[in-house]
Amino acid sequence: MYTRHSLTPLAAALAMAATVLFTPAAHAQVAKVNGVEIPQARLDMILKVRAANKQPDSPEVRNALRDTLINQEVVVQEAMKKGLQKNPEVAAQLDLQRQEILVNAFVQDYMKANPITEDAIKKEYERVKPTIPAKEFKARHILVDKEEDAKDVIAQIKKGASFEKLAADKSKDTGSKTRGGDLDWAPATRYVKPFGEALGKLKKGQLTDAPVQTEFGFHVIRLDDERAVKVPTIEEAKPQITQMLQGQAVQKMLADLRAKAKVD
Repeated sequence: MYTRHSLTPLAAALAMAATVLFTPAAHAQVAKVNGVEIPQARLDMILKVRAANKQPDSPEVRNALRDTLINQEVVVQEAMKKGLQKNPEVAAQLDLQRQEILVNAFVQDYMKANPITEDAIKKEYERVKPTIPAKEFKARHILVDKEEDAKDVIAQIKKGASFEKLAADKSKDTGSKTRGGDLDWAPATRYVKPFGEALGKLKKGQLTDAPVQTEFGFHVIRLDDERAVKVPTIEEAKPQITQMLQGQAVQKMLADLRAKAKVD
């Protein structure tokens, strides 16, 4: 839905790979390989990323990571001796990785300097709250290309044929046919308009009397159940709202920077 801009594990890994070329050696070190220090900061970055992904930390893990860093340093030194960093394709990749790392760092710094306020979260919550649908539905459907095929499916179901089996055999919706046409719980607004309108008119257990046409084809719909939607409290919605507002703020910041930039 909404995503938070963060230093991803990939970006962190790229940062580690690029450190040899872009970062001077730190005082604290993990090891020294052929006189070149492996800074402790490199291991600390790996551990930080692992912690963010809830991966375990232990002396054994740290020893294994140390060995990995040593192996990487040995290979990097050999690559440098061969001048691979001067290869145009390699140089372009390193430059791209450096840019990605700096972009992530800039975004993180921007969000830290411009935190989302409680008032902004409350205003967004009050704006969105009335738009939350009152009900959601648990429905099944069978999707076919031709109206006559959909009519035939309806006739078969009314004569006692299994909806689930017909969905598995005839539906072209690969996402639901293996589940007997099950679409799980969703508000009517999640679907294209003709489908959602037809769904909203059905009673529990009822089947559409006629095929419902959408841009995807002809649907046979059955409503299995419905329930009231539980509106989340502001505290429950706060993380998602915060991420959404952060995303909007970052997009606006980017648009402002782009507007000021001279692009030829």
